Amino acid sequence: QVQVVESGGGSVQPGGSLTLSCSVSGTVYSIYDMAWYRQSPGKEREWIATVSSGGTTNYADFVKGRFTISRNNRKSTAYLQINDLKPDDTAVYYCKADMQDLTRPRFSRWGQGTQVTVSQ
Repeated sequence: QVQVVESGGGSVQPGGSLTLSCSVSGTVYSIYDMAWYRQSPGKEREWIATVSSGGTTNYADFVKGRFTISRNNRKSTAYLQINDLKPDDTAVYYCKADMQDLTRPRFSRWGQGTQVTVSQ
């Protein structure tokens, strides 16, 4: 069973930093793109950033340099560092991994999400 699991969320004061992790477990041949999304209450899920298997990164316009995506292929893990956190960053953060396994040349799997709350 392939699983995607996020961790690292929590409650942080404005101006603080967090690093979220996204780990893939189970039998996969390859992990292609890994991406982070977030969803605030009452809003649609929005894309934040993507990192390819080769390390190429792409970011949403709103990121403005505060978010950094990276990955460690040996650990099958992607990270999202968020600096200068703002109350508007409060959301559930989700990871999506595009993968290949024995029977599927390409499929996506979402994690369950990790809550980030920014408040005084």
